[in-house]
Amino acid sequence: MAAAGALARWPRLAAVGRPLWPWAPRRGAGHNRWSKVRNVKGPRDAERSRTFQRLALLLRSAAREGGPDPALNPQLANVVEQCRANNMPKASIAAAIHGAERPSPDTRLLCEARGPGGAEILLEIVTDNPRRSQRDVRLLLARHGGALWEAPRGGFEEKGVVRVAPSDAHGHPLSLEGALEAALEVGATDVEEDEGAGLKFICAAPALAAVSRRLEAAGLRPLSAAVEFVPRARAALPGGARERAQRLLQALAGCPDVARFYHNIQWEAAAPSPPPPQQ
Repeated sequence: MAAAGALARWPRLAAVGRPLWPWAPRRGAGHNRWSKVRNVKGPRDAERSRTFQRLALLLRSAAREGGPDPALNPQLANVVEQCRANNMPKASIAAAIHGAERPSPDTRLLCEARGPGGAEILLEIVTDNPRRSQRDVRLLLARHGGALWEAPRGGFEEKGVVRVAPSDAHGHPLSLEGALEAALEVGATDVEEDEGAGLKFICAAPALAAVSRRLEAAGLRPLSAAVEFVPRARAALPGGARERAQRLLQALAGCPDVARFYHNIQWEAAAPSPPPPQQ
């Protein structure tokens, strides 16, 4: 009888199949929330885990080559700086450095490759089985229209790279013209727009620490300072090759033996050439 009275009072609720009582909790929001977490947070955490794994490989390799003290090992200090820029926990950094004390056959390799459209890629591989890793990388490159060079071609050079925030300490946005003037003052040789955000100040590798300090003293906000491989020349790819190159770089980012890679691709489309003058 009570149910019949409720249907009489709220006939539309019963007709659309909603809960009989108006104060009954609605369902479905929790599933939608979990869907968003699964589709957004899951891939982000997986990418973060892969980044930390690669950084740990670089920490162990640098510590084995030059010792576990960053103050006496510039290569290790550079990797530690990259770890901090990626918000890697201090405990994980310390654990990776201490892990270098255990015997391990890890080998560090530098390999140059050709990508779609003639793009050049430098791969930094850290592995316990160089032959297997080179085979896996060759297959991955071939699957995406690339190949390993048989011999180094010298398309990259080691440089100090200081990444700065897109605004200064007072919140004023940085312009490329102003950054070029600052580069002359601090001893940097070039400035480029970063692929993410902000700018990259490029200098000689031994001057990295000094340039980073001078940029901070000039009111800029350095995000990271590390020795990296910089291409000697950039290459603009046509649309189809650019899309294939993007897929190749995504595949390399998921390869566990590739600790880091660098490329010479100019992502911005080249400006169209002006039409010939009318006769």
